[in-house]
Amino acid sequence: MRADARKNRDHLLAVAGTVIAEQGVDASLRDIARRAGVGLATLLRHFPTREALLEALLHTSFDELTAKADALETSSSPEDALVSWLRDCVAWTTEYRGVTVLMAAAIEDTESALHASCVTLRAAGTRLLVRAQAAGAARTDIDGTDLFALIAALAWLGDQPSLAPRADHLFDVVASAILTK
Repeated sequence: MRADARKNRDHLLAVAGTVIAEQGVDASLRDIARRAGVGLATLLRHFPTREALLEALLHTSFDELTAKADALETSSSPEDALVSWLRDCVAWTTEYRGVTVLMAAAIEDTESALHASCVTLRAAGTRLLVRAQAAGAARTDIDGTDLFALIAALAWLGDQPSLAPRADHLFDVVASAILTK
């Protein structure tokens, strides 16, 4: 990719990140293009669909959360690793209102641009959960799909104005329900 095209793409992603953080994942593509100072056609040339834009925007975060899970597997106790990663995932999902709905749909849709990233992220969490379960630190009646659903539920709480002040407390309740120690 030419340097100027890369610069334009990066600018579009930066603006999209700001707009989506403000308005959620259903933000108008036309609004993103306008705020980036380009036409809608230019945005669509770089990102032909909303999902393609979101995948490009979220890909780095997915990679970072996956890498964090890998690092935690070897640097922390099984229960600390699981809770730390879970907390980071919930915090990240609250940055972009509505992203959990897209992630839940994408994990089931092999044609989705977000599918591979979501599957990789769920697998990273599953590894941490299985490690904690093997150490006797986490209940054994949940799996990676349940963990992914709990992330979505906890993120939803953070999106609700009346519940947001309780989100940290409820995270602790859920985390203690997952752990057996």
